[in-house]
Amino acid sequence: MNTRPAVFLDRDGTLTEPRHYPSRPADLILAAGVGPALRRLRHQGWSLVLVTNQSGLARGLFSLRALDAMHRHLRTLLTAHGVHLDGIYVCPHHPDGTVDGLSFRCACRKPNAGLLVGAAGELGIDLASSWMVGDFASDVEAGRRAGCRTAWVGPAALTGTDPAGTEPTLRTATVAEALHHIARPRS
Repeated sequence: MNTRPAVFLDRDGTLTEPRHYPSRPADLILAAGVGPALRRLRHQGWSLVLVTNQSGLARGLFSLRALDAMHRHLRTLLTAHGVHLDGIYVCPHHPDGTVDGLSFRCACRKPNAGLLVGAAGELGIDLASSWMVGDFASDVEAGRRAGCRTAWVGPAALTGTDPAGTEPTLRTATVAEALHHIARPRS
């Protein structure tokens, strides 16, 4: 039975500072204020799950080995804040990719809900009690399709149109602000 809530986090531009196709560990820098906010959520019993589209794999811009090195570095950065991710789920696909076996339309690439639904099944997560936090409309749409509440963060969240015609649950200028909102006790 799925009983634990989660905060699903996009990587680039959400958990980490925006970079165009980061390919080295040094390219990943935590977004301002996320460490303490994630630690608070963790202490409240939330699962923390990274869900990220990484079409750079399908495009041949970096290897799976490079991606693994980046995620080890990311875990090290988070550990310094007392934060542990319950899982990292990656979509390596893109229909315009050049790498055999990765160049197709899939059910896991956001805005599809495959990454979230897969993580929920493996980790025992209650999607209806969970949040999807991201900086693109596709992140919000993936959360909506999975049945989660959604937080659209960053400049586009404040000026962008509703993703797929659906208003996100929350819009904030920063990821830290969204995480603090999620962590607030509810009456």
